[in-house]
Amino acid sequence: MASFLRQFFSRRVRALMRKEFNQIKRDRRLAISLILPPTLQLLLFGSALSADVTNLRLGIVDDSRTPESRELIGVLTESKSFRLAGYFFSSAELGTSINHGDLDAGIVIPFDYSRNLQRGRVTTVQVLLNAMNANTAAIGQGYVEGVIQAYNNQLREMIPAARGRPGEPSSTALPDISGSTVTTEMISIQGAHQAQAAPVLLHPAFLYNPGLKDSWFIVTGVFGLLLILNSSLVASGAMVKEREAGTIEQLLMSPASTSEIIIAKVMPLFFLLCGMAVIAIVVIKVGFGAPFHGNILLVLGGAALCVLSGISIGTVISTFSRSAQQALMTSFFVNPPLATLSGAFNPVEAMPKWLQPLTLVNPIYHFATIVRGNLLKGSGLTDLWPHFLGLLAITLVLFSLSMWRFRKQLV
Repeated sequence: MASFLRQFFSRRVRALMRKEFNQIKRDRRLAISLILPPTLQLLLFGSALSADVTNLRLGIVDDSRTPESRELIGVLTESKSFRLAGYFFSSAELGTSINHGDLDAGIVIPFDYSRNLQRGRVTTVQVLLNAMNANTAAIGQGYVEGVIQAYNNQLREMIPAARGRPGEPSSTALPDISGSTVTTEMISIQGAHQAQAAPVLLHPAFLYNPGLKDSWFIVTGVFGLLLILNSSLVASGAMVKEREAGTIEQLLMSPASTSEIIIAKVMPLFFLLCGMAVIAIVVIKVGFGAPFHGNILLVLGGAALCVLSGISIGTVISTFSRSAQQALMTSFFVNPPLATLSGAFNPVEAMPKWLQPLTLVNPIYHFATIVRGNLLKGSGLTDLWPHFLGLLAITLVLFSLSMWRFRKQLV
């Protein structure tokens, strides 16, 4: 370790690092590419990849045509989740419009809707959802159920309890649509008589994200993804460019060893990419309002290890490439699997079980876990040390492999 530090701070390494910094100063596009694109990508990904669904196009079949049915339609369309797209005469016509892609959801209100409410009976409203996008359909179903639950609570206060036994729930015939992608959900709306028979109330508590802002989950994952992508692309491009320019041979003729050459090439990129990480943290805080409950130094330490992992990946790629174009194509072959198996966009638990162990050798997964645990939950080193250890092991293995491959190629 002492010999490594003496080698790291030697005069030859400092001279080579000054040469690299001077070269970066002459290449302004590199400095801009390390600041502007990652900032824009973080903002765009955090906003565009949001799982929130708004302004779903809603079609209505109102067979009741009463003030009560119009009130239900108003409750549904007043929220930001749905946008009234038109009225239809039959459920079959509504289902056909959904299949054609003109609507995202539909509501069928039966003719006896108002009469059942006034008599305190359960009435059923049919909901049709376009299940071509299963995620949108599931979220839309949750929105409808939430609105109906709030509407039921309102009815408990407005409608006096009716006497007598409640009748059977009414139903509406499903539209006969062959081979459609429409799923239906029967939502029951209760009169005040049935509402009194529900003594259990649920009071959910959302920990660490009370506002359910899914952008916090996405941007913390994209943070690690951008560090790996940018560091690997920049490192591989810089190494290949040095070889194409023929300056590698000149460096080998200098008194510096191959290890000193590699350290001098890596460190300027490392400092620039760490600056990019600081900018990304500011964007996460200012642009998305993510909380900072933990120690920012832990996040910066994890970012430094993640950057070194990305640089090592880029260095290994450059040793297998003879041109910048080939290095770029190889990076596009390596980076997509890293992004897919990182848990940056989707929880790891949602992956097939046979794929989940592969995330343990993915630096993006460990860094995303560190950022989310530290910033959102306030976890410290005692909770996150396995991920720091995993990230450190991956970094050491990749950095050693990159140095071995680079030294073998030059000797």
